Amino acid sequence: MIFSFNVRLKDISTFRGVRDNQLFGIGVVTGLDGKGDTGNIPSEMITNMIKNLGIELSSVMQTRNTALVMVYADIPAFYKSGMRIDVNVAAIGNSTSLENGVLIQTPLYGADRQVYAVAQGNVLTGGASVRGAANLQTNYRVVGSVPQGAIIEREIPTTIISEDTVTIYLNNPDITTASRVTMAINNTFSNRIARATDPSSIRVQIPELFYDDVISFLALIEEIEVKPDVKAKIIINEKTGTVVMGGNVKFADFTLSYGNFIISITNGEIGEKPATIDNVMLALRTAGALPQDVIAIFQNLSLANYIYADVVVM
Repeated sequence: MIFSFNVRLKDISTFRGVRDNQLFGIGVVTGLDGKGDTGNIPSEMITNMIKNLGIELSSVMQTRNTALVMVYADIPAFYKSGMRIDVNVAAIGNSTSLENGVLIQTPLYGADRQVYAVAQGNVLTGGASVRGAANLQTNYRVVGSVPQGAIIEREIPTTIISEDTVTIYLNNPDITTASRVTMAINNTFSNRIARATDPSSIRVQIPELFYDDVISFLALIEEIEVKPDVKAKIIINEKTGTVVMGGNVKFADFTLSYGNFIISITNGEIGEKPATIDNVMLALRTAGALPQDVIAIFQNLSLANYIYADVVVM
């Protein structure tokens, strides 16, 4: 893919230390009108997990109006005590539906087994039942969500500054993009404060002027624009017949005979037009190639090394 425009660093990178953290817990959804669990814990693993979390469910699970559920959520960086986050629930036992249920107060744990949030609220399963319609899937009732259903009880410490520097992580590591980001930052501040340490990381020294106002400095960094670079790639999904290609895909000269048509690229041209991916696709469609034909053609061109791109078949 070729970016013909600049994009903000904010849209292609993150600062080191700015990340979500996963929370989980085991809880009970009630009010299920006979569609809950039969009362049997499904496995020894789940039983041990419940015991490790200090949960006693023996009395709660004796009615079909309740269901044992896994509760999970992501807590973003910098979220403070009292703020709310969305949570998801998924049935663990043999309940047939969580629809219209209510999640009772459930502590959510981090990987360190500390409680960081408490969840409670009405479970939404989404969608609607569909009857008499072909090729439509009904809503899946044993998973659901509780929008804004958890209150954060403990803040997860986040540190983005280390020895008066911040580190930028590219969402898609690339040597050329890392070099462009480094040059763009240095040009913006007219000083060599940035250095790429690898294809995904750019370390930036905080100028003395911003020691007391780091947030303003980070905001300026986020607004710097660069032109990302990525390898040429073709994604082929054989099940759906979908072919996705970046504009920087190049072709070597070749002659292709397929079915009842012949396609040729000579001296970098196809039909007196540059052999761009758009023009090659247009020539194939004009010749009557179907999506499955295009997939087969690109796969064979890739095997013969006539396409200068990574071809990924799904």
